[in-house]
Amino acid sequence: MTVAEWCVFLCVMLYLVSIVPIKWIGGRAYDNSRPRDAAFYQDAIRARALGAHQNGIETFPFFAFAVLLAEFRAAPQNLINELAVLFLIVRIAYVLTYIGNRPRLRSILWNLGMIINVAIFFLPLIRRLLAV
Repeated sequence: MTVAEWCVFLCVMLYLVSIVPIKWIGGRAYDNSRPRDAAFYQDAIRARALGAHQNGIETFPFFAFAVLLAEFRAAPQNLINELAVLFLIVRIAYVLTYIGNRPRLRSILWNLGMIINVAIFFLPLIRRLLAV
């Protein structure tokens, strides 16, 4: 497996890690028979953790597809790997700023992550245009 493919896996783990500890810490307040109970997420930090989790689910498909497309179309693997690692680092920072209630920095990181995703997606085209 490539480094980029490991980053795809780690992105799945990241969006799980962003919510699972909140549920464990919730103890009896969290009812596993009602995992989407809005009352549990009324607490501010729980709500932000849920938001980070949901955003991870939303951003994952494009990232995974971009990585696989770039690899399938033979873009430079070292560049795919570097961008995938950078995306993972940005996503970790994004989750921390989301849970830490830093909305402006969080938005900047989200946009940076989207730019990285778009760059990965278009790597095959760039390679073709530059004849790398």
